[in-house]
Amino acid sequence: MRIFIPFAAAALMALPAHAFTAMNGLSVNATGPTEFTVPYSGNSDTTAFWCAAGDYVIRSLNMSRFTRIYRTSEPPRRSGQPIDFSLSPERAASKTGVIILGGDGKSISADMAVNFCKRPVIRLFK
Repeated sequence: MRIFIPFAAAALMALPAHAFTAMNGLSVNATGPTEFTVPYSGNSDTTAFWCAAGDYVIRSLNMSRFTRIYRTSEPPRRSGQPIDFSLSPERAASKTGVIILGGDGKSISADMAVNFCKRPVIRLFK
């Protein structure tokens, strides 16, 4: 029995951290206390990455919709690469990678990021 316990502990430590799945299907992985990354997942434009980041901050971290999110990987993102984000301005990239009117140009609110999520269109008339 004593031999089993160290193997079980080692197996649990080897498991990857649980990723958050945003409403648009993209994964978000915590990389630090205030840092996270959204890995590339097929046909995703920059706004899809921001959507996932905003959804993660609001639903997973339970933070305010007014929380500022900073992109820490410089735009443009090359195909197949993730985008890194932070809640701290210290390592902020020079731009968000999306067109924003006003603000500091380096961050957007979690609420604005969630507004990039593609929601289904409800058609009232045929």
